[in-house]
Amino acid sequence: MEELSANLIRDLLDSAPDATVIVNQHGEIVLANSQITNVFGYQPAELTGLSVEILMPERFRNKHTNHRESYFRTAKSRPMGAGLELYGLRKNGEEFPVEISLSPVQSDHGTLVSSAIRDITDRKRVEQELIDARNEANKANRAKSAFLATASHDLRQPMQTLRMLNHALGKMTTDPRMKQAIYTQNEALNGMTQLLNALLDMSKLESGAVKPDIQDCSVKAIFKHLRAQFEHQAQAKGLRLLVDECDDVARTDPGLLEQLIQNLVANAIRYTQKGLVQLRCLHHNGTIRIEVLDTGIGIPISQLESIWDEFYQVEKMPGQSKEGWGLGLSIVKRLADLLNHTLDIDSTPGEGSCFAVTIPSSKRELPGIETANRIIVTAAPENASVIVIDDNPDVLRGNRLLFEVEGYEVIAASSGANAIRLLENSPSPPDVIVSDFHLGNRETGIDVICNIRKKLQKNIPAILMTGDTTSLMRNVKDIVGNCYIISKPANIEELIEVLSRAAITGKI
Repeated sequence: MEELSANLIRDLLDSAPDATVIVNQHGEIVLANSQITNVFGYQPAELTGLSVEILMPERFRNKHTNHRESYFRTAKSRPMGAGLELYGLRKNGEEFPVEISLSPVQSDHGTLVSSAIRDITDRKRVEQELIDARNEANKANRAKSAFLATASHDLRQPMQTLRMLNHALGKMTTDPRMKQAIYTQNEALNGMTQLLNALLDMSKLESGAVKPDIQDCSVKAIFKHLRAQFEHQAQAKGLRLLVDECDDVARTDPGLLEQLIQNLVANAIRYTQKGLVQLRCLHHNGTIRIEVLDTGIGIPISQLESIWDEFYQVEKMPGQSKEGWGLGLSIVKRLADLLNHTLDIDSTPGEGSCFAVTIPSSKRELPGIETANRIIVTAAPENASVIVIDDNPDVLRGNRLLFEVEGYEVIAASSGANAIRLLENSPSPPDVIVSDFHLGNRETGIDVICNIRKKLQKNIPAILMTGDTTSLMRNVKDIVGNCYIISKPANIEELIEVLSRAAITGKI
């Protein structure tokens, strides 16, 4: 009967999926199952009576003796070495990673410990492959982000120059045929700008380079900026642009939310031939619902699910020209997902659409944004002067020509130090500072604006032109004050209007 019991125990051990050894209080192996051969290379009988430390690398043996003695004093079922990297040692001297489970066993000879040992070499290899793949992906994303930052700046610079030269040429010529050619060129530049912005935005979102900076922000400030940006564009198409007064404080990333709404308004103007585009806000149960309504072509129900796809374009009505590239709404969807905001759409073909984004509101009060008595001017005031700073010679020449054609006295500088030297020889301070953000030798437009103001001891209004979309740009107004941010390639009408208003009022 005792022999049958011993055989039964042996069969039970051999049926276990893991290599198993049973050890007494002296650390001697009293029994090993057949799986021990597959894992460690020993025959079970070879291990009987040997110290269990023979199954581990020599560098761990001394410490293990103390741990083993401690375990026997309070023996209970648990994993061995939780949180530690454990290794076994095969008969041929090869080390390999293991997991070990310990269970006390009571016998006539006292407490024994059953150790189930699992070879996890394959799992560790897969884990390492995943870690390596993730590191490679992160490395690729970092490289892509660096490329996008460079591309964003380097591609926007020549586009900026082209738009300025185009506008200046339009002001300089009276020949009807030349004006028509310049107008056609401007339309092409607008299309190139929109596509460039959309592709760079899409790439940044895909690479994970865009990280939300959630904070309390003024909806009124966003609406004010959007009205300034799109007013001329809507008027040029004969559309009314209606923008609600909204005193709400939203809990979101202000820069990304503005970009989202910007795409919706641009789309609404693009696909509306007559009537109006309206930007309004509603509130309900602690949320703010921002709506962009239009009297445009509308979208059939069958296409509503597809409009968020990249390069998808709504089927046009007979006689309507093809516009856009189908990226604007895809960017909107990605931004909404990134911000965890809800999107809705209600549309009727031939009557118009309402796109809406719902965002959390905040109870915090922010300083009011002045919108009353807004001065709309495009002509330069008499004897007005502007200092322009840009380290790109082509852009600097384009800026200079544009502002001179508009009637300004222009001081052109390639750096902050160059600007200070030129101003020291100027009979009077400039009315406005216009600076690129990224200048040479790690200098920024913020540095230049602050240094000029300090030198002249005057809070001169400033316009900062940039292709940078990082979170730093969202805080520039707090850092500098009396400053307006314009993204490259600039909307020239917006630039001229802001410049004229600043020259007249001394404020942005």
